Amino acid sequence: MTSAPVVGGRASGATETRRLNRVVIRFAGDSGDGMQLTGDRFTAATASFGNDLSTLPDFPAEIRAPAGTLPGVSSFQLHFADHDILTPGDAPNVLVAMNPAALKANIGDLPRGAEIIVDADEFTERALRKVGYSASPLEDGSLDGYRVHPVPLTTLTVEALNDFELSRKEAERSKNMFALGLLSWMYNRPAEGPEKFLTAKFAGKPVVAAANIAAFRAGWNFGETTEDFAVSYEVAPASKAFPVGTYRNISGNLALSYGLVAASRQADLPLFLGSYPITPASDILHE
Repeated sequence: MTSAPVVGGRASGATETRRLNRVVIRFAGDSGDGMQLTGDRFTAATASFGNDLSTLPDFPAEIRAPAGTLPGVSSFQLHFADHDILTPGDAPNVLVAMNPAALKANIGDLPRGAEIIVDADEFTERALRKVGYSASPLEDGSLDGYRVHPVPLTTLTVEALNDFELSRKEAERSKNMFALGLLSWMYNRPAEGPEKFLTAKFAGKPVVAAANIAAFRAGWNFGETTEDFAVSYEVAPASKAFPVGTYRNISGNLALSYGLVAASRQADLPLFLGSYPITPASDILHE
């Protein structure tokens, strides 16, 4: 990841914007923390912005491992750039860890100097003990080689949703949208796409839609106002790397589905798919 400072890159919020040519971000948390959705929405916004990209969703092998354990960690990695890229990247420049398990499962992949954003609310004694930490890595100096941002994501999300008729547990489910808002601010991603998606996804549950949008905006505003994030980043579109034309963001599952259907049509043979409905293969069955 290379950078060059840009003075006055934003009219408000960050005091400095640094221009990068590529970034690798990994979102990680429990399988119930919505990391796949968070990564997917960040990817969609990045695609609409015009960056070239490649992703790597990583699902836990267990059907549903106990919460807060290493086998239950789910992650989504995104590599995006202002030029043609071919892989989802090896070493993340940024790790978003929603709990101690997510941090411990992924810290070995990070180069020194990488940025780590953690939900500080989840680093309780019980959660730390569950994954074998004898002391909090946020306090014992073991992360001194990284740029660590302990953010009380859960608390801030619940506070942002105080005016909604939601239980604390229901409000906490929106913390992934708070994280998405924060990362969207950090990397100057368009905010319109995620908000439009949430409105459509929860069309039958307007309160839930409004709460998730409020959490997303709270994360964005937190990035703009906190002193812990005095720098935002900019990765220019990859328009110079590709011929002018119409492009789309497509997943491996969707590409495989289209290939199967196309082969069936070309061969003039009926297509049968026998599949067990389980993430991540379910998308092929749905398509």
